[in-house]
Amino acid sequence: MIQFGTGGWRAIIGDGFTKLNIQRVAAALGRRIQRESVNSPEGEYIPGKAGDGDGSNQRFEPRHRDSGKEICIGYDRRFLSREAAIWFSEAIAAEGIKVNFVNLSAPTPQIMYTVKSWSLPYGAAITASHNPAIWNGIKLFTRGGRDALQEITDDIQAEANGLSEADIQTIPFEQGLAEGRIVFVDPRDAYLDSILEKIDTAAIRRRRPRIVLDPMYGVSLTGLLTILYSSRCDIDVIHDTHDAFFGRRLPAPTVDTLADLQRQVQEHNADIGIATDGDADRLGVIDEQGRYVSANEILVLLYYYLLKYKGWKGAAVRNVATTHLLDRVAAKFGEQCVEVPVGFKHISAGMQRYDALIGGESSGGLTVRGHIFGKDGLYAASLLVEMLSVTGKPLSRLVRDIFDEFGELHVAEHDWPLTPENKAEVQKRVFENHELPDYEQPIRRVSYEDGCKVYFDGAWVIIRFSGTEPRVRIFAEDETMDRAEALVSSTARFLGLK
Repeated sequence: MIQFGTGGWRAIIGDGFTKLNIQRVAAALGRRIQRESVNSPEGEYIPGKAGDGDGSNQRFEPRHRDSGKEICIGYDRRFLSREAAIWFSEAIAAEGIKVNFVNLSAPTPQIMYTVKSWSLPYGAAITASHNPAIWNGIKLFTRGGRDALQEITDDIQAEANGLSEADIQTIPFEQGLAEGRIVFVDPRDAYLDSILEKIDTAAIRRRRPRIVLDPMYGVSLTGLLTILYSSRCDIDVIHDTHDAFFGRRLPAPTVDTLADLQRQVQEHNADIGIATDGDADRLGVIDEQGRYVSANEILVLLYYYLLKYKGWKGAAVRNVATTHLLDRVAAKFGEQCVEVPVGFKHISAGMQRYDALIGGESSGGLTVRGHIFGKDGLYAASLLVEMLSVTGKPLSRLVRDIFDEFGELHVAEHDWPLTPENKAEVQKRVFENHELPDYEQPIRRVSYEDGCKVYFDGAWVIIRFSGTEPRVRIFAEDETMDRAEALVSSTARFLGLK
């Protein structure tokens, strides 16, 4: 069965990720676009920020291109990604939807930017993001360049699962090209120019930082090189070939996967090491000393930089598993920090509703107002390089300054694989019976909005099922890493996880 999670639909290649299931999703989306075009031929209402329109938090968005019956489709470097994009195109074109086909592997945020800038109703990227190499999937985007909301993916999922092979029409890809129902497009320059316009390239040129890039065999390299060479950075690159197995490592930029980048930063005496995940929407960073800088720290640093150095205003949006240090920075500048469930679609919705300045998550994705509502590793990387250049401080010093001003908070996170039986047991104990360990500190409150999050004074711990894999995750934050790890360990022991 096709099942969408927090980051789109993902499945193991040859098991759930098959040609038939790909075309089921495409046909279901094509039929949805046709229905929406009939019901709203001149535009549609989309979620807006508080105070928009008639108070219903919606605003009317006119359709600017044709009848709105078109889509942009891109793909990453994973095994079968291009083929899957072709199969998807053949099915959705047969539903009468014009396909703008990005004919080179591309970052997911580039597809989102194209959906936004072309005022398209939908977009799709063939990717499983940071999942292991045996996985692939589909991310869906809606108008404005944002992740599709759950109610949309739920409807597409239900309709797709109800389609048999006989229900699906297709047209050959070459026929679609010949008839203009499928067209090749190259929106890369417009996307990269939009980032360059937002970055202080003059400051970067004055500083001329030395950078080591690790695209993790993914799709970020051309874009990052274009941006950073335009800013006159000195650059070294590792892991830049096309390897569908990602060097036999997980294509996620974490402390466990960036050992090569750490060594290269130290060997080249670089100012920063930057890594992006397989589809380039997430970021991993190594400082000039070779230390991994967590995604939580990066999010806090950029928010502080935008507020203090650029003088911008606005709230921050974070998910339930992201550092509360962001709340302290927001409070210092008279702003609020909004907590939302895991899944960037919730951050996107919060960004729009509160006209927030920044939104992000502990897994390395973030966005800034004025760009797209989805996460973008290339823009985040560019902004980090600008921050180093404008402040003139090494990255390790900037992190230390944050801790000195706001106090230290550290996040520990671990995950465990689940069998259906394990999951049922955790579900019953935690989410039905509301059982909790005997923690050594008083509980302030407990929330079950997304997982089970236990709040203490100055600390928290959360238990939640992964939205992309059959795993359970436990995150905790406290004043020291040892205390955060202790919260994770006690919770894991209580659940019988090993």
